[in-house]
Amino acid sequence: MGPVSGPGGPQFAVRAAAMAARLEEVAAAHAEALAGGGPKYRERHRARGKLLARERIELLLDPDTPFLELSTLAGWGSDHPTGASLVTGIGVVEGTQVLVTANDPTVRGGASNPWTLRKALRADEIALANRLPLVSLVESGGADLPSQKDIFIPGGALFRDLTRLSAAGIPTIAVVFGNSTAGGAYIPGMSDHVVMVKDRAKVFLGGPPLVKVATGEDSDDESLGGADMHARVSGLADHYALDEPDALRTARRIVARLNWRRHGPDPRPDPAPPLFDPEELLGVVPEDLRTPFDPREVVVRIVDGSAFDEFKPLYGPSLVTGWAEIHGYPVGVLANAQGVLFSAESQKAAQFIQLADQRDIPLLFLHNTTGYMVGRAYEQGGIIKHGAMMINAVANSRVPHLSVLMGASYGAGHYGMCGRAFEPRFLFSWPSAKSAVMGPSQLAGVLSIVARQSAVARGLPYDEDADAGLRAAVEQQIEAESLPLFLSGRLYDDGVIDPRDTRTVLGLCLSAVHGAPVEGARGGFGVFRM
Repeated sequence: MGPVSGPGGPQFAVRAAAMAARLEEVAAAHAEALAGGGPKYRERHRARGKLLARERIELLLDPDTPFLELSTLAGWGSDHPTGASLVTGIGVVEGTQVLVTANDPTVRGGASNPWTLRKALRADEIALANRLPLVSLVESGGADLPSQKDIFIPGGALFRDLTRLSAAGIPTIAVVFGNSTAGGAYIPGMSDHVVMVKDRAKVFLGGPPLVKVATGEDSDDESLGGADMHARVSGLADHYALDEPDALRTARRIVARLNWRRHGPDPRPDPAPPLFDPEELLGVVPEDLRTPFDPREVVVRIVDGSAFDEFKPLYGPSLVTGWAEIHGYPVGVLANAQGVLFSAESQKAAQFIQLADQRDIPLLFLHNTTGYMVGRAYEQGGIIKHGAMMINAVANSRVPHLSVLMGASYGAGHYGMCGRAFEPRFLFSWPSAKSAVMGPSQLAGVLSIVARQSAVARGLPYDEDADAGLRAAVEQQIEAESLPLFLSGRLYDDGVIDPRDTRTVLGLCLSAVHGAPVEGARGGFGVFRM
Protein backbone atom coordinates (compact mmCIF):
# COMPACT_ATOMS: atom_id res chain seq x y z
CA MET A 1 0.00 0.00 0.00
CA GLY A 2 1.45 3.34 -1.01
CA PRO A 3 1.41 6.59 0.95
CA VAL A 4 -2.06 7.72 -0.15
CA SER A 5 -2.16 10.15 2.76
CA GLY A 6 1.55 10.91 2.59
CA PRO A 7 3.33 14.03 1.37
CA GLY A 8 2.20 13.29 -2.18
CA GLY A 9 -1.47 13.31 -1.22
CA PRO A 10 -3.46 16.52 -1.77
CA GLN A 11 -4.85 16.65 1.74
CA PHE A 12 -1.66 15.80 3.61
CA ALA A 13 -0.47 19.37 4.23
CA VAL A 14 -3.89 20.52 5.45
CA ARG A 15 -4.31 17.59 7.80
CA ALA A 16 -0.73 17.73 9.07
CA ALA A 17 -1.08 21.45 9.83
CA ALA A 18 -4.26 20.80 11.84
CA MET A 19 -2.56 17.99 13.74
CA ALA A 20 0.46 20.19 14.46
CA ALA A 21 -1.81 22.84 15.99
CA ARG A 22 -3.41 20.21 18.25
CA LEU A 23 0.01 18.88 19.22
CA GLU A 24 0.98 22.38 20.35
CA GLU A 25 -2.03 22.43 22.68
CA VAL A 26 -1.05 19.04 24.11
CA ALA A 27 2.56 20.18 24.53
CA ALA A 28 1.40 23.24 26.48
CA ALA A 29 -0.70 21.05 28.78
CA HIS A 30 2.23 18.67 29.28
CA ALA A 31 4.44 21.65 30.14
CA GLU A 32 1.99 22.54 32.94
CA ALA A 33 2.41 19.06 34.40
CA LEU A 34 6.19 19.12 34.12
CA ALA A 35 6.33 22.53 35.82
CA GLY A 36 4.93 21.01 39.02
CA GLY A 37 4.41 23.67 41.65
CA GLY A 38 6.22 26.30 39.58
CA PRO A 39 9.67 27.93 39.80
CA LYS A 40 9.34 29.16 43.39
CA TYR A 41 8.59 25.76 44.89
CA ARG A 42 10.94 23.89 42.58
CA GLU A 43 13.83 26.12 43.66
CA ARG A 44 12.85 25.80 47.32
CA HIS A 45 12.91 22.01 46.90
CA ARG A 46 16.34 22.09 45.25
CA ALA A 47 17.68 24.43 47.93
CA ARG A 48 16.95 21.67 50.44
CA GLY A 49 19.29 19.40 48.52
CA LYS A 50 16.49 17.33 47.07
CA LEU A 51 15.89 15.93 43.60
CA LEU A 52 12.70 16.60 41.64
CA ALA A 53 10.28 13.71 41.05
CA ARG A 54 11.32 13.06 37.46
CA GLU A 55 15.01 13.35 38.39
CA ARG A 56 14.49 10.61 40.96
CA ILE A 57 12.85 8.46 38.30
CA GLU A 58 15.72 9.08 35.90
CA LEU A 59 18.29 7.91 38.46
CA LEU A 60 16.17 4.86 39.29
CA LEU A 61 15.84 3.65 35.69
CA ASP A 62 18.50 1.94 33.61
CA PRO A 63 20.49 4.49 31.55
CA ASP A 64 19.18 5.23 28.06
CA THR A 65 15.97 3.25 28.50
CA PRO A 66 12.50 4.68 27.77
CA PHE A 67 10.00 5.79 30.38
CA LEU A 68 6.35 5.60 29.33
CA GLU A 69 4.70 8.25 31.47
CA LEU A 70 1.02 7.65 32.17
CA SER A 71 -1.90 9.94 33.00
CA THR A 72 0.33 12.99 32.58
CA LEU A 73 -2.64 15.34 32.19
CA ALA A 74 -4.61 14.10 35.22
CA GLY A 75 -6.56 17.00 36.68
CA TRP A 76 -6.31 19.17 33.55
CA GLY A 77 -9.19 21.64 33.47
CA SER A 78 -10.04 21.06 37.13
CA ASP A 79 -9.39 23.18 40.22
CA HIS A 80 -6.21 21.17 40.85
CA PRO A 81 -2.84 21.43 39.09
CA THR A 82 -2.31 19.46 35.89
CA GLY A 83 -0.46 16.25 36.71
CA ALA A 84 -2.15 15.86 40.10
CA SER A 85 1.12 16.10 42.09
CA LEU A 86 2.10 12.57 41.06
CA VAL A 87 4.22 11.06 38.28
CA THR A 88 3.43 7.51 37.15
CA GLY A 89 4.79 5.36 34.36
CA ILE A 90 6.54 2.23 33.16
CA GLY A 91 10.31 1.90 32.92
CA VAL A 92 13.15 -0.60 33.20
CA VAL A 93 15.22 -1.14 36.35
CA GLU A 94 18.10 -3.65 36.27
CA GLY A 95 16.55 -5.16 33.13
CA THR A 96 13.14 -5.59 34.80
CA GLN A 97 10.09 -3.69 33.60
CA VAL A 98 8.45 -1.95 36.58
CA LEU A 99 5.64 0.48 37.36
CA VAL A 100 6.94 3.65 39.04
CA THR A 101 5.00 6.23 41.03
CA ALA A 102 6.65 9.38 42.37
CA ASN A 103 5.06 12.11 44.48
CA ASP A 104 5.81 15.65 43.34
CA PRO A 105 6.52 17.53 46.59
CA THR A 106 6.67 20.89 44.79
CA VAL A 107 2.86 20.76 44.50
CA ARG A 108 1.37 21.36 47.97
CA GLY A 109 4.05 19.20 49.53
CA GLY A 110 3.02 16.22 47.41
CA ALA A 111 -0.39 16.11 49.09
CA SER A 112 -3.00 13.94 47.38
CA ASN A 113 -6.09 15.50 45.81
CA PRO A 114 -8.95 13.51 44.23
CA TRP A 115 -7.14 13.30 40.87
CA THR A 116 -3.95 12.12 42.58
CA LEU A 117 -5.97 9.28 44.07
CA ARG A 118 -7.50 8.28 40.74
CA LYS A 119 -4.10 8.42 39.07
CA ALA A 120 -2.47 6.28 41.77
CA LEU A 121 -5.29 3.73 41.65
CA ARG A 122 -4.95 3.49 37.87
CA ALA A 123 -1.22 2.82 38.30
CA ASP A 124 -1.96 0.06 40.81
CA GLU A 125 -4.48 -1.44 38.39
CA ILE A 126 -1.85 -1.54 35.63
CA ALA A 127 0.74 -3.12 37.94
CA LEU A 128 -1.66 -5.86 39.04
CA ALA A 129 -3.06 -6.69 35.59
CA ASN A 130 0.37 -6.89 33.97
CA ARG A 131 2.43 -8.30 36.88
CA LEU A 132 4.74 -5.28 37.08
CA PRO A 133 6.75 -4.75 40.30
CA LEU A 134 5.70 -1.44 41.87
CA VAL A 135 8.30 1.10 42.97
CA SER A 136 6.88 4.04 44.98
CA LEU A 137 9.09 7.13 45.36
CA VAL A 138 7.42 8.70 48.38
CA GLU A 139 7.38 12.28 49.62
CA SER A 140 3.88 13.38 50.52
CA GLY A 141 2.10 15.12 53.33
CA GLY A 142 -0.86 12.76 52.88
CA ALA A 143 -4.32 13.91 51.89
CA ASP A 144 -4.93 17.47 50.76
CA LEU A 145 -7.13 18.24 53.79
CA PRO A 146 -9.60 20.65 52.10
CA SER A 147 -10.38 17.79 49.68
CA GLN A 148 -10.64 15.11 52.35
CA LYS A 149 -14.33 14.41 51.69
CA ASP A 150 -13.41 13.19 48.18
CA ILE A 151 -10.31 11.29 49.30
CA PHE A 152 -10.84 9.60 52.64
CA ILE A 153 -13.41 6.92 51.78
CA PRO A 154 -12.07 5.83 48.36
CA GLY A 155 -8.47 6.42 49.49
CA GLY A 156 -8.37 3.18 51.43
CA ALA A 157 -8.15 1.38 48.09
CA LEU A 158 -4.50 2.48 47.87
CA PHE A 159 -3.65 0.36 50.88
CA ARG A 160 -5.88 -2.47 49.69
CA ASP A 161 -4.02 -2.49 46.36
CA LEU A 162 -0.61 -2.76 48.01
CA THR A 163 -1.68 -5.82 49.97
CA ARG A 164 -3.30 -7.39 46.90
CA LEU A 165 -0.16 -6.85 44.83
CA SER A 166 1.92 -8.50 47.52
CA ALA A 167 -0.58 -11.36 47.86
CA ALA A 168 -0.33 -11.91 44.09
CA GLY A 169 3.44 -12.22 44.45
CA ILE A 170 4.08 -8.88 42.76
CA PRO A 171 6.86 -7.03 44.64
CA THR A 172 6.19 -3.58 46.10
CA ILE A 173 9.07 -1.26 46.99
CA ALA A 174 8.77 2.07 48.81
CA VAL A 175 11.62 4.62 48.82
CA VAL A 176 10.89 7.38 51.34
CA PHE A 177 12.60 10.73 50.65
CA GLY A 178 10.68 12.99 53.04
CA ASN A 179 7.24 13.14 54.61
CA SER A 180 5.15 9.99 54.57
CA THR A 181 2.64 10.84 57.22
CA ALA A 182 -0.84 9.95 58.49
CA GLY A 183 -2.47 7.58 55.99
CA GLY A 184 0.60 7.99 53.79
CA ALA A 185 2.63 6.13 56.42
CA TYR A 186 0.90 2.95 55.33
CA ILE A 187 2.56 3.15 51.90
CA PRO A 188 5.90 2.00 53.37
CA GLY A 189 4.01 0.14 56.06
CA MET A 190 2.34 -2.11 53.48
CA SER A 191 5.20 -2.41 50.97
CA ASP A 192 7.38 -5.50 50.75
CA HIS A 193 10.65 -3.52 50.76
CA VAL A 194 11.27 -0.13 52.40
CA VAL A 195 14.18 2.28 51.94
CA MET A 196 14.42 5.47 54.03
CA VAL A 197 16.77 8.43 53.60
CA LYS A 198 18.79 9.58 56.60
CA ASP A 199 17.67 12.86 58.21
CA ARG A 200 14.96 13.25 55.55
CA ALA A 201 12.38 10.47 55.88
CA LYS A 202 9.56 11.21 58.32
CA VAL A 203 7.15 8.30 58.64
CA PHE A 204 4.50 8.50 61.36
CA LEU A 205 0.75 8.18 61.76
CA GLY A 206 0.62 11.45 63.64
CA GLY A 207 3.26 14.20 63.65
CA PRO A 208 4.45 16.05 66.78
CA PRO A 209 1.55 18.58 66.76
CA LEU A 210 -1.08 15.85 66.53
CA VAL A 211 0.66 13.73 69.17
CA LYS A 212 0.71 16.76 71.49
CA VAL A 213 -3.00 17.39 70.99
CA ALA A 214 -3.98 13.72 71.25
CA THR A 215 -1.75 12.57 74.11
CA GLY A 216 -0.02 15.62 75.58
CA GLU A 217 3.34 14.06 74.72
CA ASP A 218 6.20 16.27 73.47
CA SER A 219 8.15 14.69 70.62
CA ASP A 220 10.26 15.57 67.60
CA ASP A 221 10.22 14.36 63.99
CA GLU A 222 13.34 12.21 64.26
CA SER A 223 12.47 10.26 67.39
CA LEU A 224 8.86 9.92 66.27
CA GLY A 225 9.41 8.77 62.71
CA GLY A 226 12.92 9.40 61.37
CA ALA A 227 14.85 6.95 59.20
CA ASP A 228 17.36 6.21 61.96
CA MET A 229 14.62 5.31 64.42
CA HIS A 230 12.79 3.12 61.94
CA ALA A 231 16.04 1.38 60.95
CA ARG A 232 17.19 0.75 64.54
CA VAL A 233 14.05 0.65 66.72
CA SER A 234 10.74 0.05 64.94
CA GLY A 235 12.18 -2.09 62.14
CA LEU A 236 9.96 -0.46 59.53
CA ALA A 237 12.97 0.53 57.41
CA ASP A 238 14.68 -2.40 55.70
CA HIS A 239 17.38 -0.18 54.22
CA TYR A 240 18.95 3.00 55.62
CA ALA A 241 20.21 5.29 52.84
CA LEU A 242 22.67 8.11 53.37
CA ASP A 243 21.15 10.38 50.71
CA GLU A 244 18.79 10.31 47.75
CA PRO A 245 21.23 8.81 45.18
CA ASP A 246 22.11 6.11 47.73
CA ALA A 247 18.41 5.37 48.24
CA LEU A 248 17.85 5.01 44.50
CA ARG A 249 20.95 2.81 44.16
CA THR A 250 19.55 0.63 46.94
CA ALA A 251 16.16 0.41 45.19
CA ARG A 252 17.90 -0.72 42.01
CA ARG A 253 19.72 -3.45 43.95
CA ILE A 254 16.43 -4.62 45.47
CA VAL A 255 14.96 -5.00 41.97
CA ALA A 256 18.11 -6.78 40.80
CA ARG A 257 17.64 -9.38 43.58
CA LEU A 258 13.94 -10.02 42.93
CA ASN A 259 14.67 -12.94 40.60
CA TRP A 260 11.69 -11.67 38.63
CA ARG A 261 10.29 -13.74 35.76
CA ARG A 262 7.83 -12.65 33.10
CA HIS A 263 4.95 -15.05 32.46
CA GLY A 264 4.14 -14.10 28.88
CA PRO A 265 5.99 -15.28 25.75
CA ASP A 266 8.98 -13.36 24.45
CA PRO A 267 8.69 -11.31 21.24
CA ARG A 268 10.11 -12.35 17.91
CA PRO A 269 13.74 -11.09 17.82
CA ASP A 270 14.87 -8.31 15.46
CA PRO A 271 11.49 -7.02 14.25
CA ALA A 272 11.56 -5.06 11.01
CA PRO A 273 10.48 -1.41 11.12
CA PRO A 274 7.51 -0.28 9.01
CA LEU A 275 8.18 0.25 5.31
CA PHE A 276 6.27 3.53 5.36
CA ASP A 277 7.35 6.67 7.20
CA PRO A 278 5.61 7.15 10.59
CA GLU A 279 6.00 10.91 10.03
CA GLU A 280 3.15 10.58 7.55
CA LEU A 281 0.78 9.67 10.39
CA LEU A 282 0.42 13.42 10.96
CA GLY A 283 -1.58 13.70 7.74
CA VAL A 284 -3.89 10.71 7.99
CA VAL A 285 -6.79 12.00 10.11
CA PRO A 286 -8.98 14.74 8.54
CA GLU A 287 -9.72 17.83 10.60
CA ASP A 288 -13.43 17.16 10.08
CA LEU A 289 -13.99 13.70 11.52
CA ARG A 290 -17.06 13.25 9.33
CA THR A 291 -14.62 12.76 6.44
CA PRO A 292 -13.67 9.07 6.27
CA PHE A 293 -10.07 7.88 6.07
CA ASP A 294 -8.50 4.48 5.48
CA PRO A 295 -7.15 3.04 8.77
CA ARG A 296 -4.83 0.76 6.79
CA GLU A 297 -2.78 3.92 6.30
CA VAL A 298 -2.20 3.87 10.05
CA VAL A 299 -1.68 0.12 10.34
CA VAL A 300 1.10 -0.06 7.74
CA ARG A 301 2.97 2.73 9.55
CA ILE A 302 2.97 1.08 12.98
CA VAL A 303 3.31 -2.68 12.39
CA ASP A 304 6.50 -4.64 11.77
CA GLY A 305 7.55 -4.56 8.14
CA SER A 306 4.16 -3.03 7.27
CA ALA A 307 2.97 -6.66 6.99
CA PHE A 308 -0.79 -6.91 7.60
CA ASP A 309 -2.80 -10.05 6.79
CA GLU A 310 -6.37 -8.87 6.52
CA PHE A 311 -9.28 -11.02 7.68
CA LYS A 312 -12.62 -10.92 5.77
CA PRO A 313 -11.61 -7.84 3.72
CA LEU A 314 -14.75 -7.96 1.53
CA TYR A 315 -17.23 -8.59 4.34
CA GLY A 316 -18.23 -5.78 6.68
CA PRO A 317 -15.74 -3.37 5.05
CA SER A 318 -16.44 -0.56 7.53
CA LEU A 319 -14.33 -2.49 10.03
CA VAL A 320 -10.82 -3.57 9.06
CA THR A 321 -9.56 -6.69 10.86
CA GLY A 322 -6.32 -8.61 10.47
CA TRP A 323 -3.10 -9.98 11.92
CA ALA A 324 0.25 -8.25 12.36
CA GLU A 325 3.17 -7.85 14.75
CA ILE A 326 4.42 -4.80 16.66
CA HIS A 327 7.97 -4.90 17.98
CA GLY A 328 7.90 -8.68 17.58
CA TYR A 329 4.64 -9.21 19.48
CA PRO A 330 1.68 -10.68 17.54
CA VAL A 331 -1.51 -8.59 17.52
CA GLY A 332 -4.98 -8.80 16.07
CA VAL A 333 -6.06 -5.40 14.76
CA LEU A 334 -9.61 -4.01 14.62
CA ALA A 335 -9.76 -0.59 12.95
CA ASN A 336 -12.80 1.46 11.96
CA ALA A 337 -12.84 2.38 8.29
CA GLN A 338 -15.98 4.37 7.46
CA GLY A 339 -17.05 5.20 11.00
CA VAL A 340 -20.38 3.40 11.22
CA LEU A 341 -20.68 -0.18 12.49
CA PHE A 342 -23.32 -2.28 10.72
CA SER A 343 -24.51 -5.83 11.46
CA ALA A 344 -21.88 -7.42 9.21
CA GLU A 345 -19.06 -5.49 10.90
CA SER A 346 -20.34 -6.53 14.33
CA GLN A 347 -20.50 -10.21 13.42
CA LYS A 348 -17.09 -10.04 11.78
CA ALA A 349 -15.62 -8.46 14.92
CA ALA A 350 -17.12 -11.10 17.20
CA GLN A 351 -15.66 -13.93 15.11
CA PHE A 352 -12.27 -12.23 14.88
CA ILE A 353 -12.10 -11.67 18.64
CA GLN A 354 -12.91 -15.31 19.27
CA LEU A 355 -10.10 -16.33 16.92
CA ALA A 356 -7.65 -14.09 18.80
CA ASP A 357 -8.69 -15.68 22.08
CA GLN A 358 -8.21 -19.16 20.64
CA ARG A 359 -4.67 -18.25 19.56
CA ASP A 360 -3.76 -16.19 22.67
CA ILE A 361 -3.09 -13.08 20.58
CA PRO A 362 -3.53 -9.57 22.09
CA LEU A 363 -5.99 -7.24 20.36
CA LEU A 364 -5.42 -3.66 19.19
CA PHE A 365 -8.49 -1.45 18.65
CA LEU A 366 -8.02 1.66 16.48
CA HIS A 367 -11.05 3.89 16.99
CA ASN A 368 -12.81 6.06 14.45
CA THR A 369 -16.47 5.24 14.91
CA THR A 370 -19.70 7.22 15.18
CA GLY A 371 -21.39 4.14 16.65
CA TYR A 372 -23.77 1.42 15.47
CA MET A 373 -26.08 2.21 12.55
CA VAL A 374 -29.60 3.43 13.35
CA GLY A 375 -32.76 3.42 11.23
CA ARG A 376 -35.78 1.22 10.55
CA ALA A 377 -34.09 -1.17 8.15
CA TYR A 378 -31.13 -1.67 10.44
CA GLU A 379 -33.26 -2.17 13.56
CA GLN A 380 -35.37 -4.73 11.69
CA GLY A 381 -32.17 -6.37 10.46
CA GLY A 382 -31.02 -6.98 14.03
CA ILE A 383 -28.42 -4.26 14.65
CA ILE A 384 -29.06 -4.43 18.42
CA LYS A 385 -28.39 -8.14 18.73
CA HIS A 386 -25.44 -7.98 16.35
CA GLY A 387 -23.94 -5.01 18.17
CA ALA A 388 -24.52 -6.87 21.43
CA MET A 389 -22.65 -9.84 19.95
CA MET A 390 -19.59 -7.67 19.33
CA ILE A 391 -19.79 -6.09 22.78
CA ASN A 392 -20.21 -9.55 24.35
CA ALA A 393 -17.06 -10.75 22.59
CA VAL A 394 -15.07 -7.69 23.69
CA ALA A 395 -16.29 -7.89 27.29
CA ASN A 396 -15.51 -11.58 27.73
CA SER A 397 -12.32 -11.84 25.69
CA ARG A 398 -9.41 -12.60 28.00
CA VAL A 399 -6.42 -11.67 25.86
CA PRO A 400 -4.92 -8.23 26.59
CA HIS A 401 -6.62 -5.35 24.79
CA LEU A 402 -4.97 -2.09 23.72
CA SER A 403 -7.01 0.85 22.40
CA VAL A 404 -6.00 3.98 20.49
CA LEU A 405 -8.56 6.70 19.81
CA MET A 406 -7.53 8.21 16.45
CA GLY A 407 -10.70 10.05 15.49
CA ALA A 408 -14.32 9.78 16.61
CA SER A 409 -15.29 7.32 19.33
CA TYR A 410 -18.98 7.88 19.90
CA GLY A 411 -21.85 6.01 21.49
CA ALA A 412 -21.93 2.25 21.85
CA GLY A 413 -19.26 2.08 19.15
CA HIS A 414 -16.85 3.30 21.85
CA TYR A 415 -17.87 0.30 23.93
CA GLY A 416 -17.71 -2.20 21.07
CA MET A 417 -14.19 -0.99 20.26
CA CYS A 418 -13.11 -1.58 23.86
CA GLY A 419 -13.45 1.85 25.44
CA ARG A 420 -12.37 2.59 29.00
CA ALA A 421 -15.36 0.87 30.63
CA PHE A 422 -14.29 -2.43 29.03
CA GLU A 423 -10.92 -2.30 30.79
CA PRO A 424 -8.35 -2.36 28.01
CA ARG A 425 -4.91 -2.84 29.51
CA PHE A 426 -3.97 0.55 28.03
CA LEU A 427 -5.90 3.25 26.18
CA PHE A 428 -4.30 6.26 24.49
CA SER A 429 -5.70 9.13 22.41
CA TRP A 430 -4.36 11.06 19.47
CA PRO A 431 -4.87 14.85 19.65
CA SER A 432 -7.43 14.45 16.84
CA ALA A 433 -9.71 12.18 18.89
CA LYS A 434 -13.19 12.99 20.18
CA SER A 435 -15.38 10.85 22.39
CA ALA A 436 -18.93 11.31 23.69
CA VAL A 437 -22.36 9.71 23.73
CA MET A 438 -22.81 11.12 20.20
CA GLY A 439 -21.47 13.93 18.03
CA PRO A 440 -22.15 17.51 19.23
CA SER A 441 -24.48 18.45 16.37
CA GLN A 442 -26.43 15.18 16.67
CA LEU A 443 -26.85 15.59 20.43
CA ALA A 444 -27.96 19.21 20.06
CA GLY A 445 -30.37 18.20 17.31
CA VAL A 446 -31.94 15.47 19.44
CA LEU A 447 -32.50 17.90 22.31
CA SER A 448 -34.04 20.40 19.90
CA ILE A 449 -36.47 17.82 18.47
CA VAL A 450 -37.50 16.68 21.95
CA ALA A 451 -38.09 20.29 23.07
CA ARG A 452 -40.11 21.03 19.90
CA GLN A 453 -42.29 17.93 20.37
CA SER A 454 -42.87 18.87 23.99
CA ALA A 455 -44.07 22.35 22.98
CA VAL A 456 -46.41 20.91 20.34
CA ALA A 457 -47.84 18.39 22.83
CA ARG A 458 -48.68 21.21 25.23
CA GLY A 459 -50.10 23.43 22.47
CA LEU A 460 -47.44 26.09 22.97
CA PRO A 461 -45.63 28.10 20.27
CA TYR A 462 -41.98 27.14 19.77
CA ASP A 463 -39.33 29.83 20.21
CA GLU A 464 -37.05 29.37 17.19
CA ASP A 465 -34.52 31.96 18.38
CA ALA A 466 -34.20 30.26 21.77
CA ASP A 467 -33.86 26.92 19.95
CA ALA A 468 -30.95 28.21 17.87
CA GLY A 469 -29.24 29.51 21.00
CA LEU A 470 -29.80 26.23 22.82
CA ARG A 471 -28.37 24.21 19.94
CA ALA A 472 -25.29 26.41 19.73
CA ALA A 473 -24.69 26.27 23.49
CA VAL A 474 -25.11 22.48 23.62
CA GLU A 475 -22.85 21.93 20.62
CA GLN A 476 -20.16 24.10 22.19
CA GLN A 477 -20.42 22.27 25.53
CA ILE A 478 -20.34 18.77 24.02
CA GLU A 479 -17.50 19.69 21.68
CA ALA A 480 -15.41 20.92 24.64
CA GLU A 481 -16.23 17.83 26.70
CA SER A 482 -15.37 15.50 23.78
CA LEU A 483 -11.80 16.68 23.34
CA PRO A 484 -8.82 14.55 24.39
CA LEU A 485 -7.38 17.06 26.88
CA PHE A 486 -10.69 17.13 28.77
CA LEU A 487 -11.01 13.34 28.71
CA SER A 488 -7.39 12.72 29.63
CA GLY A 489 -7.70 15.17 32.52
CA ARG A 490 -10.39 12.88 33.90
CA LEU A 491 -8.25 9.76 33.34
CA TYR A 492 -10.54 8.35 30.66
CA ASP A 493 -7.35 7.48 28.81
CA ASP A 494 -3.75 6.82 29.82
CA GLY A 495 -2.38 9.75 27.87
CA VAL A 496 -2.59 11.87 24.72
CA ILE A 497 0.22 10.81 22.38
CA ASP A 498 1.83 12.11 19.22
CA PRO A 499 0.65 9.86 16.34
CA ARG A 500 4.29 9.39 15.31
CA ASP A 501 4.98 7.76 18.71
CA THR A 502 2.18 5.22 18.37
CA ARG A 503 4.40 2.27 17.43
CA THR A 504 6.81 2.98 20.29
CA VAL A 505 4.05 3.41 22.85
CA LEU A 506 2.31 0.23 21.72
CA GLY A 507 5.59 -1.68 21.81
CA LEU A 508 6.19 -0.63 25.42
CA CYS A 509 2.61 -1.56 26.32
CA LEU A 510 2.88 -4.96 24.62
CA SER A 511 6.07 -5.60 26.54
CA ALA A 512 4.25 -4.71 29.75
CA VAL A 513 1.22 -6.94 29.12
CA HIS A 514 3.51 -9.91 28.48
CA GLY A 515 4.66 -9.67 32.07
CA ALA A 516 1.46 -11.60 32.82
CA PRO A 517 0.24 -14.77 31.09
CA VAL A 518 -1.37 -14.08 27.70
CA GLU A 519 -4.30 -16.48 27.58
CA GLY A 520 -7.61 -16.12 25.81
CA ALA A 521 -11.09 -17.18 26.86
CA ARG A 522 -11.89 -20.81 26.24
CA GLY A 523 -15.65 -20.97 25.82
CA GLY A 524 -16.10 -18.26 28.44
CA PHE A 525 -18.29 -15.97 26.32
CA GLY A 526 -21.86 -15.14 27.19
CA VAL A 527 -24.87 -16.16 25.12
CA PHE A 528 -24.62 -14.79 21.58
CA ARG A 529 -28.02 -13.73 20.24
CA MET A 530 -28.14 -14.98 16.65
